[in-house]
Amino acid sequence: MTREHDPAVWATASSGLGDALETLGELEGSSQRLEDAVTAYGKALSAINRALDPLAWAKTQFNLGSALRALGEREKNTVRLEQAVTVYREALKERTRQRSLRAWAITQNNLARTLASLGRQENGTAHLQQAVDAYRELLTVWTRESSASDWSDTQERLGDALLDLGGRESETAHLEQAVAAFNDALQVRTREANPRLWAISTGRQGVARMRLAERRGDAAMANLAVQQIELALATLREGDGMASAVDYFAKRLADARALAQRLANR
Repeated sequence: MTREHDPAVWATASSGLGDALETLGELEGSSQRLEDAVTAYGKALSAINRALDPLAWAKTQFNLGSALRALGEREKNTVRLEQAVTVYREALKERTRQRSLRAWAITQNNLARTLASLGRQENGTAHLQQAVDAYRELLTVWTRESSASDWSDTQERLGDALLDLGGRESETAHLEQAVAAFNDALQVRTREANPRLWAISTGRQGVARMRLAERRGDAAMANLAVQQIELALATLREGDGMASAVDYFAKRLADARALAQRLANR
C-alpha cells in the first residue's frame, strides 16, 4: 500500500508504526526508537487531511508530542520538549472541550507535564508558571467529584510545579500555594488507601514547608517539615518505594534537620 494509492490507509499504517516504535523505545530505553517514532508520526501527519479528519490529525499530533516529550526528558533536551509543547498546543486546537472533554483533559495534562519538565531544565520561571496555569485549567475539568484519582494526581503535580517555581523566587506565595496543593492531594492520597502515594505527597509538602521555614526563619515550621519528611522516608523504606524517591527524601531530610538546628540556635 502506497501513500499515492490510499493516503488515509498509509497514514494509519505510519501512525501504527510510530506507536510500536514509541512503545519499544520506552521498553528498551532506546532514544533511536523514539526518534524513529517521531519520524513515523511526521510522515503520518503529512498524509492526513486535517479538514476531513481533524480528530485523527489531532490524535497523531498527540502521539507525536508523547514521543518528543519522552525524548526530551530522557536526554534532557529542551529543544525536544519545546517541540512537544508546540505539538500538544496544536492538538488542543482540535481536541477541544466541546468535542471531547476526556481527550482535551488528557492532552492538557500532557501539555502541563511537558511545560513543567521544560521549566525544571531551565533557569527562568516562565515555563513553570505556564505549567501551573495549565494544571489549574485542567482542575476545572478533573474535579474531585468527577474523578478523584485524576484530581489528586493533578493537585500533586501542581504542588510540584509550585514548589519548583517558589524555589526560584524571593516571595513565598507560590510555596504557600504548594503546601495547599499537596494538602488537597492528601485528601485522596490517604495512608490507608495508598501508603506510597501518601508518603510522596507528605514528603513533598514537608519540603515545601522547609523552604517556607527557611524564608521566614520559622523554627516551628522547620520542625514540622522534619517530621513530615521523616514519616515519608520511613514509609517508603517499609514498602516498595522507588530507590530514587528514598534517595531524594533522605537528602531533603538532612537539609531539613540542618535548617531546624540552625533556627533553634538563633
